[in-house]
Amino acid sequence: MNHLKKIKEKAINNHVPIIMDDTLKVIEDYMKDRKVDRILEIGTAVGYSAICFSSFLTESGVIDTIERDDNMIIEARKNIKLMNKENQINIYEGDAVDILPTLNNNYDMIFIDAAKTKYPFFLEQSLRMLKKDGIIFADNILYKGYVMSDYNKHKQRTAVNHLREYIKKATEDANLNTEILEVGDGLAITRFV
Repeated sequence: MNHLKKIKEKAINNHVPIIMDDTLKVIEDYMKDRKVDRILEIGTAVGYSAICFSSFLTESGVIDTIERDDNMIIEARKNIKLMNKENQINIYEGDAVDILPTLNNNYDMIFIDAAKTKYPFFLEQSLRMLKKDGIIFADNILYKGYVMSDYNKHKQRTAVNHLREYIKKATEDANLNTEILEVGDGLAITRFV
């Protein structure tokens, strides 16, 4: 069994949420057709998605990924080293809410997969750094179907409301073109018009 498959299996066995196969395929298909030089990932977890994306980068391409959970950072660093991707993947340690405003790079692609209550803030920051022909992928945007239903249980209400706010901002802004795919747990794909 190869290393990537082991990383994936371990994450699943430990109930670490990682990118679903059909979501990954959509993003990889997008990357195959383009020159992707710089990616921002919000939410590293164990590094699985960043490692997958790194295969489609240009030769000098880089992924900046942000993670706040110390245990995830340790695991991600181990996995990135195991896959010999230290030169391609940079981990920013800390809360994305604090880190994003300090970044001023321009990105070809941004992948959002972190705290759902922060998605509107992540979108705002992502748009600031997205190249004109870039793309934003927001994972888990439909959140188990709750976002598009009249679901209103207290436990998830805040997350659901923030995801709805993200969708509203991304779809009602005349400068943006956003589509939502029903792959995985929902994937929002946003580009500048």
